[in-house]
Amino acid sequence: MASYDRLRAGGSPRPLETGDTWWYAAVAGEAAGSFSTRVRTRTRRACLGAVLLLTVVYAGLVLTATGRRWGDAAVTGRRADGVAVTILRDHPSLAGLTTFSLVLGCVVLLATGLIRKRYALTGAAAGAVVTALAVTGLLQRYAPRPRLVDTSGALLPSGFPSVQTTLAVGIALGLVLVAPYRTRALAVGAATLWAAAVGAYTIASGQHRPGDVIAAALVALAVTSGLLAMIARRGKVRPGPRRGPALPGLPVTVPLVLLALAGLGAGLWLLGDTLALPATAPYDPAELRLAHRCGQALAAGVVAAAGLIVLALLRRVDVDGPPAPYRLGGPFVEAAGVPHDAELMGPFTEDRDHEIS
Repeated sequence: MASYDRLRAGGSPRPLETGDTWWYAAVAGEAAGSFSTRVRTRTRRACLGAVLLLTVVYAGLVLTATGRRWGDAAVTGRRADGVAVTILRDHPSLAGLTTFSLVLGCVVLLATGLIRKRYALTGAAAGAVVTALAVTGLLQRYAPRPRLVDTSGALLPSGFPSVQTTLAVGIALGLVLVAPYRTRALAVGAATLWAAAVGAYTIASGQHRPGDVIAAALVALAVTSGLLAMIARRGKVRPGPRRGPALPGLPVTVPLVLLALAGLGAGLWLLGDTLALPATAPYDPAELRLAHRCGQALAAGVVAAAGLIVLALLRRVDVDGPPAPYRLGGPFVEAAGVPHDAELMGPFTEDRDHEIS
């Protein structure tokens, strides 16, 4: 303790614990240009970008007649796509397998966090999935859209966004919180490929339009990015080692990158032709088949891009371990007689209970 400091009367001799460093950690995390601030900034921007894209998809594919016609053509074109028809006919068990895989994904997400004793992060990941499903339900129920009726005159329920795809993408992105740092890219990449397969099945089976799957991926991305921004704001992130999850995750991240590039590229290339459908039937089966394949490509590309964006946001960022220790220095610490190589656990010197006069 410096000579110009004095002990506080009636001070407690209780030693500092690790949890007592919250003040210094908060100040360091809020400093301009700090690591936590940089992570929070880019995750917050990703969240806002996902919300903006979701608004564009909703306005373009739900509120406009051209977008609704394209979505209907993509769903109808599944019957003209011989590959989709053959797969669904030869494998009728895909419906039950998809439901079972969603249940298994939830179990894997929770079990991974609980086995590794990351209870807070497991709760955060589960909360993100539940929040994404809640947002999806609210959009399905209350988002304004034209009233669609079937041939019998009954009102058709809205499928925007897709619940199955929201759950699958939410599970895939939630693994970034509970998976070990070195195998994070492998786990998230493999789960994202599975989520893209779930979305492709819902389109091929006629349960959802391509826009529903795209919107579901954007909802999960926005919720997960917002959660990561909150975690970074609390200073719960730290720099990860340079030799991190990139190399072990190559077997799945490379196919994921190829899927994102090919899906978005081919989908946008074909979108111009498929949007030029006539306003009334009959439609050419070749045009319907092209619209279906365009929708499949766009949906798969967006789902793959969502997983890659989250991995890029957390590049060399560890949310799995304790905050990085802080080293204090300066004239106050040196005057207290603390060695230069000593690593302190708080913002004060070894004389813990004092006030600066």
